[in-house]
Amino acid sequence: MHLKKPAIWYALASVIILSDQATKKILAMTLTHEQFIPLLPFFNLTLIHNNGAAFGFLSRRPELALFLFTGVALLMSVVLSIYLYRLSNQHWKACAFALILGGAIGNMIDRLMHGYVIDFLDVYYQNWHFPVFNLADCAISIGAIMLFLEIFFKKSSAHNYLN
Repeated sequence: MHLKKPAIWYALASVIILSDQATKKILAMTLTHEQFIPLLPFFNLTLIHNNGAAFGFLSRRPELALFLFTGVALLMSVVLSIYLYRLSNQHWKACAFALILGGAIGNMIDRLMHGYVIDFLDVYYQNWHFPVFNLADCAISIGAIMLFLEIFFKKSSAHNYLN
C-alpha cells in the first residue's frame, strides 16, 4: 500500500496528538495537582493545570483564554491542514507544520475537555524554573524552530547567491 505524502504528515500530527494526550492522561492519573517527581538534578515531572498560555499569559482570565486559544487553535488547525496538503513534497516545511498542528490540537483538546492545559515537564536550574510544559508544547516549539531555520537559511543562501 502506497501512502500519499499528505497522509504521512497528517499521521505525524496524529502521533503527536495521541502521544501528548496519553502522557497527560498517565500523569494526571499518577500525580496530584502540583505534586512533583524529581528525575534529574534539573528535571521534574510536575502536574500543573495551565489556565492561560505560555508563561501564564491570560491565566487570570481563564474564560477568555479558553475562548481565545480554542478559537485560534481551530483556525490554525484548518490553515495548517491546508498548508500540509499543499506543501506535502516540501518535507522540512511539511514536517514543521505537522508538528505545530499536532501540538495545537493536543492543547486544544485539553482546553475543551478540562478548561485548562495539562503541563508536566519541569526544567529548572537551582531555584529558577522554566515554565512547565508538555509534549504538545515541545512539538509546537520544534516546528517553530524548524520554520525559523527554513527562513534563516533561505535568506542566507539567497544572500550568498547575490554576492
